[in-house]
Amino acid sequence: MLLNPQDKLPMKILFICTHNRCRSILAEAVTNHCSDGQLIAKSAGSQPVGEVHPLSLQYLTEANISTDTLCSQSWHDHESWQADVVITVCDSAAGETCPVWFGKSIKVHWGLVDPSRLEGSDDEIADAFRNTLAILQSRIKKLLSHDLDKMSREELTVTFKALGEN
Repeated sequence: MLLNPQDKLPMKILFICTHNRCRSILAEAVTNHCSDGQLIAKSAGSQPVGEVHPLSLQYLTEANISTDTLCSQSWHDHESWQADVVITVCDSAAGETCPVWFGKSIKVHWGLVDPSRLEGSDDEIADAFRNTLAILQSRIKKLLSHDLDKMSREELTVTFKALGEN
């Protein structure tokens, strides 16, 4: 991967949504669970609410995905981390002006419907969370099928963008 000059460093991905309570949290947890250390994910929000949505924790636990380190936090908390890729997962965050320190990161949008905002039966809400988890797992598995270490910045950008369109 040409973003990290040292050989075989895990790619660092920062998932962003406005409140950092559901979609970005789910993306962080799924990525860390599925990537076997090839990717390191964190999540943050431009206006974090300070707590993870309880159903996010419930459905991650149901999927046997660890929730131990998940917390709602600001994107400013990750400035020194220097993510290789910043992925917005909500439309409102995609439209916000990102901090200047995102400048060197690849920036893409993977729009996801917010399952925590769905009104419906318990079964409909459960299906929405499970569907979001399935979409994220599919995207991460497709991402890992590429030889990321050998891709140029442009190839990585195209690959990440294409995954967000599926």
